[in-house]
Amino acid sequence: MIEAFLVLALAVALAWPLGRYLAAVMRGAPMPVDILFGWIERPIYRLLGTDPRRGMSWRGYAGAFLLSNLVVGLLVWLLLMTQAWLPLNPNAAPNMRWDLALHTMVSFVTNTNQQHYSGQAQLSYLSHMAGIVGLQVATPMMGLAMVVATLRALFGGRTVAHQADALSASAAAGSVRPGRAGSDLPKPLPPRHGRQAINEESGLEVHRQTSSHADVGNYWADVTRAGVRFMLPLALIWALLLNSQGVPATLQGGPVAVPIDASAGIAEQKIPLGPVAPMVAIKQLGTNGGGWYGPNSSVPLENPTPFSNLLETLALVLVPMALIFMIGPLTGRRKLSALVFGSMLLMSMASSGLAIWSEGHSATATDPALMEGKEVRFGADASALWASLTTQTSNGSVNAMHDSLAPLTGAVAITDMLINAIWGGIGSGLQQFIVYLLLGVFLAGLMTGRTPELFGRKIEAPEVRLLALLVLLQPLVLLGFTALALALPQFTGNSNPGFHGISQVFYEYTSAFANNGSGFEGLGDNSYWWNLTCVLLLVLGRYPALILPLMVAASLAGKRRSPESVGSLQIETPTFALTLVAVIVVLTVLQFMPALVLGPVAEHLSLIAH
Repeated sequence: MIEAFLVLALAVALAWPLGRYLAAVMRGAPMPVDILFGWIERPIYRLLGTDPRRGMSWRGYAGAFLLSNLVVGLLVWLLLMTQAWLPLNPNAAPNMRWDLALHTMVSFVTNTNQQHYSGQAQLSYLSHMAGIVGLQVATPMMGLAMVVATLRALFGGRTVAHQADALSASAAAGSVRPGRAGSDLPKPLPPRHGRQAINEESGLEVHRQTSSHADVGNYWADVTRAGVRFMLPLALIWALLLNSQGVPATLQGGPVAVPIDASAGIAEQKIPLGPVAPMVAIKQLGTNGGGWYGPNSSVPLENPTPFSNLLETLALVLVPMALIFMIGPLTGRRKLSALVFGSMLLMSMASSGLAIWSEGHSATATDPALMEGKEVRFGADASALWASLTTQTSNGSVNAMHDSLAPLTGAVAITDMLINAIWGGIGSGLQQFIVYLLLGVFLAGLMTGRTPELFGRKIEAPEVRLLALLVLLQPLVLLGFTALALALPQFTGNSNPGFHGISQVFYEYTSAFANNGSGFEGLGDNSYWWNLTCVLLLVLGRYPALILPLMVAASLAGKRRSPESVGSLQIETPTFALTLVAVIVVLTVLQFMPALVLGPVAEHLSLIAH
């Protein structure tokens, strides 16, 4: 438990300044580091043919997001299928079969990093560095860009936010003049469509946009600035720290060792090395998961010391937590950051506490059947903490095999992924939390007899339909494919026909849909069935969850904003936070309770009975 509190304290202490810095990066504000990073960004903007000041509507922003995913995805798919003929392949990794390459590409493009392969044996150094690590840097920043665009839209769009800043500055200086607010301050170029309206209260000219044309930012600039100024420097620092602990960072092939026990019939063994430290750094910081080695961070080469384990555990929650602290400076509503942080912290402590108790202190903690696959260097508490945090953040990396977790610890991991908003993946977790927030406001408004409003804008039937689509998509897909896989055991490659077998199948699909990537590795998952069905779930779990909330926020941005008053629903309160957590539990945990009972709960009871 001491390690859990240490990780939490360090995460908060580091995430607070990182969040403020990230807010400045995403606002495009002038920064002292412009001299350093400007010469990197300007050629990128010229190559992309974009003006970073030029705003986009939500349609343009989402289109750019999909286009970037498609282009980099096709390039990586081609790379994986031709890696044997390309350089930087000292271990002679063969070309990937088309379906495995497709699953691997989609998995990393969707920031899931679900692996149906073993990296040290089936990927070349070039595939690792250019394909896998490249996507591990880019895709978290794509998710971050989408949630920042959604936050802008919730408050009226980027142009409105800049005008509000200009009005505040002018009012403070006592120099407000009609039609001239903020005219001397740098501001973004508006989208190509829009219409001018006159604010009836102040007489100031403001840019009032339709929902389709609200300026939500420039996608290419958002991804570039976040990657160059934030993620790459942070990953470099983490890679150096991990390399100092003994994590390899080399382009040479690994050494050959002679086994001590000759009775095994193995004359020699090649130790796989490579540029491991940079990949481990970005896989942890980017909520990516997917290790260089098949067993992930349970391998001593990937996680050699207690300090490296602390660094990697801390990295699981650092950036997702920084995004929460980014909300206040970015939107001007610091209490909103407190609401999000408090709600997520409450769920995180409940999840981590239950996992640590189940793994190290419950009735099944000492069962010999649960020791296979455990990494005893770290102990039960550290393994349970990692298992909990990696599923709270949609990271998916492991330092102990989840297939060997105590049944209730497995249930905690599954529940974390079903919620998918306890810290969550970079961008995607906060985006999912916004969905719960909108639904919570709608339900609270109905219960109190108020018109549901968020930040002065009404939530009406069109927005609720889109939110309902997201809520219904999860059970339809997860339960449908789980039932289909269990009904066709000849395709699933399931290693356990009992209660644990149900958990294995449900976990695999939940992990894919939640863009997590961890798994109960008792499945023979490198097959046409698992590769292709998981590709479908990876896509359905990623793109609707990022694009539909942006659509809802853009729809709200086009509505007339009503002034907030004492009669408005106050969401930035402890009472609403508890209401929101209750809504999350009802929408996720309770509707999947039968699957949890048939799987991990039944397995727990059977172990106790024996």
